[in-house]
Amino acid sequence: MIHRTDWIEDFQKNISELIAKSPAADIERNVKAMMAQTFSRLELVTREEFDVQAQLLERALARITALESRVQALEGRPDTPLQAGPAATGTE
Repeated sequence: MIHRTDWIEDFQKNISELIAKSPAADIERNVKAMMAQTFSRLELVTREEFDVQAQLLERALARITALESRVQALEGRPDTPLQAGPAATGTE
């Protein structure tokens, strides 16, 4: 599978090679500017940014699981997912 950045680099390389063979040298600058503008509109994130956010989410989920276990232990219940109490279900 080709990563998005590999595709972009290959595309830019191909454009650069085409331009090097043509007399229109400023086309490359225009194409790069157009591509940069287009990609900024797509609101893409780098793989590094994605991985950092995935790690933060993983740590947050682990912390939530640990806190749920602590709450269950404090309430004296077995280790089961938290459920609504009698007041939330309307039965007492």
